[in-house]
Amino acid sequence: MTLTFDETIRLASTAAAPQRVGRVASVVGLGVDVVGLDCAIGDLVTIGDDSPVDAEVVAASLTGLRCMPYAHLVGIQAGAPVRAQGRPLLVPAGPGLLGRVLDGVGRPIDGRGPLTDVSWVSLENTPPAALERTRITEPLQLGVRVMDTLTTVGRGQRMGLFAGSGVGKSSLLSMIARGTDAAVSVIALVGERGREVREFLEDDLGPEGLARSIVVVSTSDEPALLRLRAAFVATRIAESFRDRGADVMLMMDSLTRVAMAQREIGLSVGEPPATRGYPPSTFALLAQLLERAGTGATGSVTGMYTVLVDGDDHNEPVADAARSILDGHVVLDRKLAVAGHFPSIDPLASISRVASRVTSRDQAGIAAVLRRALAARKAAQDLIDVGAYSRGSNPLVDAAMDHEAAVNAFLQQRMDEQTPFDDAWNRLAHLTASMGIS
Repeated sequence: MTLTFDETIRLASTAAAPQRVGRVASVVGLGVDVVGLDCAIGDLVTIGDDSPVDAEVVAASLTGLRCMPYAHLVGIQAGAPVRAQGRPLLVPAGPGLLGRVLDGVGRPIDGRGPLTDVSWVSLENTPPAALERTRITEPLQLGVRVMDTLTTVGRGQRMGLFAGSGVGKSSLLSMIARGTDAAVSVIALVGERGREVREFLEDDLGPEGLARSIVVVSTSDEPALLRLRAAFVATRIAESFRDRGADVMLMMDSLTRVAMAQREIGLSVGEPPATRGYPPSTFALLAQLLERAGTGATGSVTGMYTVLVDGDDHNEPVADAARSILDGHVVLDRKLAVAGHFPSIDPLASISRVASRVTSRDQAGIAAVLRRALAARKAAQDLIDVGAYSRGSNPLVDAAMDHEAAVNAFLQQRMDEQTPFDDAWNRLAHLTASMGIS
């Protein structure tokens, strides 16, 4: 490429311009205080010379900057040089990401070399305006019978999977990744144990699921900012596919660990602790993150977010805030998990707020029949346990008891089993017809 004289002068002037270098004033807790640089919130800086560490500006004042690192701060000392990169974080986007595993800032960590066939976009993006979003009118197949029928998900909906630890959230996500008919799956593993990442990729997701997925990983031992950025990097990648008109499945495990990372950052920069130690910025950030999913003018991002409820308390602050923003919730019950019932979904405690818009009248009717039978059985369970229930007093309870094995066979599903959307509804219709209730 031949440059003009003016372009040559401009490039030479830029290269010869003096570089302003700041200094580390202090290293306290999770952050670094920097003086001598003029940077905006979100800009990147490089700390140190021998073993440089990338960091991001998270707070600014007239006296200096507060930066959070993307790596551990071992070896960084007061007085170390700090150089501004002059830009915010850029994220890879494009078809070259399919089948790749990235870290929290979008760098490949799967040993398959550098990324190809990608473009680089800013991490920050504006959610679609409310009146520019297309309405949710079509169902999205998940391959999980109980969810496809009793909590039907629409293309562009945002659902929460609420459960305590060890109840099967990650396993359920892997089933959805393999069984969904979305064109692309973007999976964010935030704050996971390092041991579980490879197991999830090789055993739960498998080669078939990984081939049409993009996985963003930030384990629990990594800095808080890296864990937080992993959620936004995965969301930005999903948005880039939506902008191309694709239907994308975005799965995040877990939203609670994203909130915990923001709590660490907020407290480190001096925010006051509020409910259970979470600063106010945590709940604002949840809304900003979740609103970026959904439908756009073209394409859709269907969000599936796990929420790790503290002590199985489904009314704890993060769970309560997430439930108020999301378009529905699926509750995983520990008692069902202990009994070997997988997926351990409690259909009576779960709801999809758009199910009525993406199912037919007949489908909604047969789903309601099974729900009524399950609710009647649950209400009479104490009487049944002590032998005080009199058969014939409630036809719904009688039907649920007589067909208990068939109901459980429908609600349960092996991890390696995927049921097509139409087959799931046909099985439910056959089940409710055999129960003889309406």
